[in-house]
Amino acid sequence: MVDAEKRLSQILIEIGNVAPAILNERQQRLLSGSIAKGYGYGGDKIVSEAFGIDPRTVSAGRKAIEAGKIDDIGEDRVRQVGGGRKQAKELQPDLLKNIEDIVRNNTYGDPEQVLFWTSLSLRDISEELSKRGFEAGKDVVSRSLEELGYSKQTNQKHMQIGKAHPGRDEIFRFINDKAAEFIKEGEPVISTDTKKKELIGNFKNSGQEYREVSDPRRVLDHDFAIPELGKVAPYGVYVLNDNTGFINLGTDHDTGEFAVESIRRWIWHIGTTNFPDMNKILIVCDSGGSNGWKPRLWKYQLALLAEETGLELHVCHMPPGASKWNKIEHRLFCYISKSWAGKPLLDIKTVVNYITNTKTKGRLVVDCQVDYNQYEKSIKITDEQIETIDIERVGPYGDYAYIIRGFKKCK
Repeated sequence: MVDAEKRLSQILIEIGNVAPAILNERQQRLLSGSIAKGYGYGGDKIVSEAFGIDPRTVSAGRKAIEAGKIDDIGEDRVRQVGGGRKQAKELQPDLLKNIEDIVRNNTYGDPEQVLFWTSLSLRDISEELSKRGFEAGKDVVSRSLEELGYSKQTNQKHMQIGKAHPGRDEIFRFINDKAAEFIKEGEPVISTDTKKKELIGNFKNSGQEYREVSDPRRVLDHDFAIPELGKVAPYGVYVLNDNTGFINLGTDHDTGEFAVESIRRWIWHIGTTNFPDMNKILIVCDSGGSNGWKPRLWKYQLALLAEETGLELHVCHMPPGASKWNKIEHRLFCYISKSWAGKPLLDIKTVVNYITNTKTKGRLVVDCQVDYNQYEKSIKITDEQIETIDIERVGPYGDYAYIIRGFKKCK
């Protein structure tokens, strides 16, 4: 009799070793409960020790069999709704608050952005939580940080050299209020800029792509432009009203004339369709480059565009050193860069395909045209030409905010 019991115990242990590999949680619970029921008194404990599971699990399975409720949770479930181990944040209600307290003084980032990032490691945070009486391993901390809006980030060029513009905050507030006013009125608000020039050809492109193991893409070992392929300059127009983008893909110089031509193409190609009743446009752009507040060619070309379209062109320049806050940077350009990350831009058609196939969870839609025009550099606009522009400076800093209505009318 003793040998039989010993043999039976060995069989139970063998079953317990194999069960987790071939049975799901529900099946193990019912099997262990069935065996315990056959054992009779003390069966729950004997089976739980043999299977290496909690006696309460065995008991639950046995009771389900005895009550005839084997299928009461449905075939597609392994436990009752709400069953299983509770999340750490539910067992420890103040866990997220304490994680945020720990990382608050080690957090970088613009408070206006959605994402933040921390300089502490997961292990550092976990150890500090332990000192505060919480139990949270690295995985729990990682999930909690993601829920709180933190993520791993690379360095970004946000720090400004020299003193900030004295009216920086005031300019930001003016632009924000004006944009809100335009959107409320149903008038388009566009954020514009030129993305960095891209080499065309089989050149290395930053980022990574999925490929078969030990099969990296082979590209040229230098980054010298190929004359017959050249470079492209993507000038972008991002529309805040409807989360749409437009790229004028220039193949020549990035000048004020090219910048205004890009806006012109957006107006006639998309703007008149999406905003058929528009009377004015708010153009938000950087303070430097081809669409900066100083270049005369930019203003003169805008005057030509205003005459051509009959629209009031309201222009707001971001304060110096604040180009990274221009919406187009993190609403359009960053997603285009992701779309071709790790892939060489073999030809212009390839570039256009990547741009037009750029998608986001916010349902961004991007259109693209190739601009083969030649744009002359160093075009001089005379004092006399500038004087003919019908321009009104508005806001606290008129150099950075103005309205162009075309050219002055002769009396």
